[in-house]
Amino acid sequence: MNIADSFSLIFCLVGLFFFFAGTVGLIRFPNVLSRLHAITKADNLGLGLIVIGLLPQLSSPTDALKLILIWGLVIFSSAACSYLIASQVIEEQSPSHSVEDKS
Repeated sequence: MNIADSFSLIFCLVGLFFFFAGTVGLIRFPNVLSRLHAITKADNLGLGLIVIGLLPQLSSPTDALKLILIWGLVIFSSAACSYLIASQVIEEQSPSHSVEDKS
C-alpha cells in the first residue's frame, strides 16, 4: 500500500463517518429543521471528503474534473432542496395571516 492508497483510504473512511453521522442525526433529531441541517451538512462534507480521497486514484484530469463538478452540483442542489423544504416547513408552522385589501 503506497501513500496515495493510504490517503484515499483515510479520506474515504472519514467521509463515510460523516455520512453515518448525518444519518444518525436524521433519525435522532427532534424536528424537521434540525434533521435537515444534520443531513445536508454531513452529507456534503462526507461527499467532499470521499471525492478528495478518490482524486489520487484517478488516471486522468478529466475524471477529476468530472468528480469535482458532480460534487459542486450536489452542493448546489442540496442547498436548493433544503431551502425549499425549510421554507415550506416554516410556512406551515407560522400562523395564517389574512391580508386585507386597503384600497
